[in-house]
Amino acid sequence: MSRMDDSGMQQGEGQAQLRETAQQVQENLRNLGSQVRDTATQQYGQLRDQATQYYEQGRQRATEMEQSLEQYVQEKPIQALMIAAGVGMLLGVLWKRS
Repeated sequence: MSRMDDSGMQQGEGQAQLRETAQQVQENLRNLGSQVRDTATQQYGQLRDQATQYYEQGRQRATEMEQSLEQYVQEKPIQALMIAAGVGMLLGVLWKRS
């Protein structure tokens, strides 16, 4: 009977070790998931900030171009009118062909 008791104890110890290992794996997975979530949140924040900066730069450039165009039109209204008419005619011809 001592052999049965020994094998029963060995099985019990094996199951306990298996449970402990499963708990460690579960804890490691939780930690890994938490790290991935934190890294993703950080990357998202950085990308959002970068996109905001690009948007602001583009907006600023568009405003500068608009001001330059307005200044050009005020300084040379006849040339601006002729350029606009030429572009309009070109677009009309291209549109008519298609």
